[in-house]
Amino acid sequence: MCALALMAACSQTKTTSALHIPHLQKRGAATQLIVDGKPYLALAGEMTNTASSSPQYMNTVWPNLVKMHLNTVLAAVAWDWIEPAEGKVDFTLADRLIQDARSHHMRLVFLWFASWKNGLSSFVPVWVKANQERFPRAQVKGGKTVEVLSTLSEANREADSRAFAAFMRHVRDVDSRAHTVIMIQVENEVGLLGDSRDRSPAANEAFAKSVPPELMDYLRNHKDSLLPEFRRLWEAAGFKTSGSWEEVFGKGPAAEEVFMGWNYARYVGRVAGAGKAEYPIPMFVNAWRVQPQDKTPGDYPSGGPQAHMHDLWRAGAPQIDILSLDVQSLKFPEVVAQYTRSGNPLFIPESRGDAVGAANVFYAVGQHNAIGYSVFGLDLTTRLLGSGPGTGVTPQVPLDIESLPLPRSYAVLSQLAPLILEHQGKGTIAAAWLAQENADQKIQLGDYTLNVELTRDRRTPNVLPERGYGIFISVGPDEYVIAGNDVQVTFSPNTPGPEIAGLASVETGTYLDGRWIPGRRLAGDDCVLRYDLAAAASVNQSGSGVRFRGDGPSIQHVKLYRYR
Repeated sequence: MCALALMAACSQTKTTSALHIPHLQKRGAATQLIVDGKPYLALAGEMTNTASSSPQYMNTVWPNLVKMHLNTVLAAVAWDWIEPAEGKVDFTLADRLIQDARSHHMRLVFLWFASWKNGLSSFVPVWVKANQERFPRAQVKGGKTVEVLSTLSEANREADSRAFAAFMRHVRDVDSRAHTVIMIQVENEVGLLGDSRDRSPAANEAFAKSVPPELMDYLRNHKDSLLPEFRRLWEAAGFKTSGSWEEVFGKGPAAEEVFMGWNYARYVGRVAGAGKAEYPIPMFVNAWRVQPQDKTPGDYPSGGPQAHMHDLWRAGAPQIDILSLDVQSLKFPEVVAQYTRSGNPLFIPESRGDAVGAANVFYAVGQHNAIGYSVFGLDLTTRLLGSGPGTGVTPQVPLDIESLPLPRSYAVLSQLAPLILEHQGKGTIAAAWLAQENADQKIQLGDYTLNVELTRDRRTPNVLPERGYGIFISVGPDEYVIAGNDVQVTFSPNTPGPEIAGLASVETGTYLDGRWIPGRRLAGDDCVLRYDLAAAASVNQSGSGVRFRGDGPSIQHVKLYRYR
């Protein structure tokens, strides 16, 4: 009787949790992460690779994460840590992370470091590493075996899938009511380094065979909506609907990358599917992006979920909800745009934590409806200075964490989160990311064009800050909530009526539990001065726009009126 009662309780928990567990939901033009029945914005930090293997080390980290205004932590759980001996699992580390996240009022995203991490198989258990006959590896040119599990091995895939299923079953059992764990990253930056494809005997045999019908069916059914770079590759070989990999995609590294991408996607999709069968919360993969110096697949991990491979990953791994990117580039707007195509939701698990990162998160959330942004290595607080290995930046005094750019940015976005999440997908929110080489931007939002520029001082108008950023929300007719740093904004009407926009009122302030708490009323020299240089004499009109200085970000509530 007790056993039956326990089984019934477990079944009820699993059924009930499926209705309320974290999930993705399409809302207008945006896809949002729903947690506890409400949209959730993840202001996150990822720990360094092995930080989560030591609860003692993490004890020193959690207080700093609170000071950074995080609400979400990305932490690794390695296959080696939970299944050190085959069939014997230990979830002590995962349980401690869940417990500590709850005590610090944070959510968790677990990173499943298993078959691959940064392209290598360094986090697999030793019983897998040491038995290469049972768990074969990839080979590169010259017949060299590398520390990379073969994507073509059923034994590799099934061992990983069993461990991941056991892990997700445990997460369900301990967290399906509290929802501390909100997403899972499956593997990490997969792909083969050092060659464009696996050249083991098994891989050579598979490469010579016909392209699987599942992939060919996908290509035929999505021919008109394929991403242009992938369509061009298929087109260059003649849009063939059957044949070997070289016949369908041409000879050379590009076709070999497609072959690897299909096999990685199928493998990772199977692992994710095994986990989702136990607890179907959102799952994503992350890409080690192509860098400017990379010349061919293998310089970067060949077969990974690069932007130009997204169609292949959608075909091969439909169990994956988000194809995400790790990005340190200073060309952030250009890069993230590649990962929002074809309806792909934007989540950034690894990015910068310095002043550039403070701008990045505003832009991702406001312009691309990102469900979250995460900085890599935030257990090392020097990441907030743009420092870390290879940067040479070592603070000489203890950091005042809360005064640094990213924590200030997170603090303001935490206040704005309910408003942001309400407006994502409605066409009533936008963002700007400015640098000296692109110092201004025009944004159509509501009944006005917002002319956004880097802040200028009228005494030194040619001296510009290094960068600026802002998020803009149209909350009603002639009314905006704007948050920004080192930008100024003027307004031009774009609907019939009086052609000049003026400031009816400008308030600084803060949000508390979604309620606006006004501060100062701004006017005159507090605002942007408009100079009409086309007039016969220069006209100095005080208060034609709003200004956000470089000690923010700060929030302003702006109401406009129009006149002739």
